[in-house]
Amino acid sequence: MAKGNKYQKPKNTKATFLRLLAYLGKSKFLLLLVFAMVAVSSVSVIIGTSYIKTITDDILLPIIGQKITKELMRPLLLTLIKLVAIYGIGLLGSYAYSRIMLQVSQNTLHTIRRDLFNHMQDLPIRFFDTHTHGELMSRYTNDVDTLRECISNSFVQLVSSVISVAGTFIMMVSLSPALTGFVMIMLAVSFVAVGFLGKRSAKNFREQQKCVGKVNGYIEEFIEGQKVVKVFCHEGIATNDFNTINQNLRRASTNAHTYASILMPIMGNISYISYAAVAMFGSMLIIAIPETSFFAITVGTLFAFLSYTKQFFQPITQISQQFNSIIAALAGAERIFEIIDAPVEEDEGYVTLVNAKINADGEIGESSERTGVWAWKHPHRDGTTTYTEWRGEVRFENVTFGYTEKKTILKNITLYANPGQKIAFVGSTGAGKTTITNLINRFYDISEGKITYDGINIKKIKKSELRRSMAMVLQDTHLFTGTVRDNIAYGRLDATDEEIIAAAKLANADSFITRLPDGYDTVITGDGSNLSQGQRQLLSIARAAVADPPVLILDEATSSIDTRTEHLIELGMDKLMEGRTVFVIAHRLSTVRNSNAIMVLERGEIIERGDHDDLIAQKGKYYQLYTGQFELD
Repeated sequence: MAKGNKYQKPKNTKATFLRLLAYLGKSKFLLLLVFAMVAVSSVSVIIGTSYIKTITDDILLPIIGQKITKELMRPLLLTLIKLVAIYGIGLLGSYAYSRIMLQVSQNTLHTIRRDLFNHMQDLPIRFFDTHTHGELMSRYTNDVDTLRECISNSFVQLVSSVISVAGTFIMMVSLSPALTGFVMIMLAVSFVAVGFLGKRSAKNFREQQKCVGKVNGYIEEFIEGQKVVKVFCHEGIATNDFNTINQNLRRASTNAHTYASILMPIMGNISYISYAAVAMFGSMLIIAIPETSFFAITVGTLFAFLSYTKQFFQPITQISQQFNSIIAALAGAERIFEIIDAPVEEDEGYVTLVNAKINADGEIGESSERTGVWAWKHPHRDGTTTYTEWRGEVRFENVTFGYTEKKTILKNITLYANPGQKIAFVGSTGAGKTTITNLINRFYDISEGKITYDGINIKKIKKSELRRSMAMVLQDTHLFTGTVRDNIAYGRLDATDEEIIAAAKLANADSFITRLPDGYDTVITGDGSNLSQGQRQLLSIARAAVADPPVLILDEATSSIDTRTEHLIELGMDKLMEGRTVFVIAHRLSTVRNSNAIMVLERGEIIERGDHDDLIAQKGKYYQLYTGQFELD
């Protein structure tokens, strides 16, 4: 799991907000329409409130004590009709911007999720080795969900509040500058409260998002390793560890929501106090100030001003109410942008793999059709292009590598594999066997030395082309949700049904596949949970077989298969390996006896090399491993 302090230092909140606005800006026309509808909705409320003064001073007060007639009530009826029309337009505006903003928010989230996923495809293996699955999944779930809440509700609320506050302020000043000044004093108190509590709320919301990622990561690890937990009876320890990180999440969430929740009642009470104070102060102005004075107000003015006072504080109260959503969204956006900004896998390669044709003189050229012959296309600075036949020759020259600068895994490794040779790596756990295969694929780049492929430095070959020219069968198989046919075809997406079946037969998987309920069309779910471990590994071998590469890497490919099935696979693999360069990592030394060369690694160095008979005759480390294995058998 990533270190606990990874997200404690937030990025620039302003930059994050502006970047989020840039995503929203991709729906400019719809946003402008939203702003227009929000303005219509907010202005309709402001205009409607202004009629309180007209109704009070011009209609109701003059008819007090008079006999009510149709003529007296006509102005009131006409005014009410106008109000219905005004508020009706505002209602339509509210409905329109809600529907449009829903589309804007979904478009924005779609783009963010797409950018996040696409960027992840370009990240190096090192990134995934240092981040848990749950931690990364929380970006797509929790963090994106907080953005959805903010964009759908809080963003529109913010725009609406700004328009409402600005419009209401203008109307308040026009009604009574004296009462407006009084309200500004109360507003200053509100801002102090928002600033004090908001800063503490923001800090705890960032801590909450960090804790959510930890909880997700732990839960996923526990689910994946549940068998291990039960085998070693560690349920109690697992529960205690979960309680600890869950308690941290509870504490951070409680603190965040406590400060955020306090804002609403504080702002509400300040608005009530302001309302009462304005009513008292306004009444004093009506009673004590002569009508000719600049500060004089009418009863209708006071009624309208009191309504505007509510409308003035209500948007600010709503902003405080949405404050937790805004802060959580910004914290989530920071975490999302952190992944999007992570350095991508560097690829300076320019040599590509192309269909080729060889003429009678042995010259290699590029073909527009699929010929079954492949070549490396090597463009040069002088504008010329040369072609090298794709054969599968791999060489390591004085290679030194470490996953970190402080610890070296491989030390001065030199080896070669000619086309068609089978090279095996044996040694104790941690000796560096899998690391060598990771370097061949350029999952990691070496710090010293050189690796060549068909005589070309692999740093010059585009990584996608390099990896396309190889196939790997890993110890930990992974199957995708889909049919058996789809999972085998993952090795080469344009493979025909005949090629898929041939690959399955080569891996001796056809016999069990045909016994499945729907044969090759049987749907695999849950990473192949409906198959045995051995069957999953057979499909993985078939997937490599259908790729039909010149280089094959087998990393404990038969570790989960019984001895009888392993023998059957070896018969098929012999056909697959014919004419191909094969790298084999195996703890079962019986599987490497027929290798052309066996490399014995110890602490990152090759301490012995040779074929099986040579190493047995040397009676060194390989002899000890080999004879010890059979003694155990």
